Amino acid sequence: MRSVLLQHSEKWGFLRENEKKAKEEGVAPLTGLHRTGLDRYLQVIYHNVSDWIHDKSIQKLNGEKCGYRPDYRSETLKLIVEFDGLQHYNNPKNIIEDEEKTCKYEADGYKVIRIPYFIQLTQDVVREMFGVEVKEKLFNPSIPSLYIEGKNTPAFLCPLGIKRMAKEFIRYPEQCKINVQSLQGKDERLTGLEFLMDELSKIDNTILAELD
Repeated sequence: MRSVLLQHSEKWGFLRENEKKAKEEGVAPLTGLHRTGLDRYLQVIYHNVSDWIHDKSIQKLNGEKCGYRPDYRSETLKLIVEFDGLQHYNNPKNIIEDEEKTCKYEADGYKVIRIPYFIQLTQDVVREMFGVEVKEKLFNPSIPSLYIEGKNTPAFLCPLGIKRMAKEFIRYPEQCKINVQSLQGKDERLTGLEFLMDELSKIDNTILAELD
């Protein structure tokens, strides 16, 4: 995997909250692929929007005082974009809080887009997630995001996190397939793949055949 990625010199890397953090983390040791900040992706997705507010408190929501600090907020688009890392899937309190925040944002008129750490911003994902057609080739859809070595597989999530992962993977079947395939044949104690497949089948009982 590493030599293939380096050979193709991918422009767009694994998603991180911002370009500063992406550069600090550098190259992913398992794949040889670098990271890319969400701010860089947003520049391409919304190239005419320049009023992004990053990690700053919202003073009021629905007329009440608020201290929420969304990752990115645009008043022009009335849009909030959150990058949800591993901690949003292995702690049920965080998952419930995310749901509550989303409801409050939406009640105040914002559209909320949450990007799971295991969904990379390919052209197809951007089209589905943001409703925007980007001509430039973005993240390579053939590269998986889940690795045992990275301790980010379903085995490392809480039960509520696995349910959340399954619901989000259903929206992006290509990303789902490449990640399931990358975990197949590995130690199931560390992949937790059976738990994910079980949750996927509860949502769509045809999904197992499609993933073979």
